[in-house]
Amino acid sequence: MSTQQSKLDRRALISGRITNPEKLVTPPDAEIASVLVQARPERLAQVEAAIAAMKGCEIHARDPKGKLVVVMEATTAGALGATLNEIALLPDVFSASLVFHATDAVTSEKSS
Repeated sequence: MSTQQSKLDRRALISGRITNPEKLVTPPDAEIASVLVQARPERLAQVEAAIAAMKGCEIHARDPKGKLVVVMEATTAGALGATLNEIALLPDVFSASLVFHATDAVTSEKSS
């Protein structure tokens, strides 16, 4: 009894000439992250407003001592990183630390 396994050719993969693209795993549709932001307590409302105005950002929790828990969602990890940097560079922000990151495959129903 012989079983035939298809072997993925490295050159075909790198050059984009794949014999059976259906065997490849597609990338996820969403990236989710939570960030802990430490800001100047007396300017927390302004920092919170600036973050809430950013695309894909939501304030999940707030501590009057200057801490915010921010939930972010984007289509790519690069977009999450850019948003994290944008938050870290806001005036009166001491630090923005990534606490959690996950990918979420969003399933979409195909209409026929």
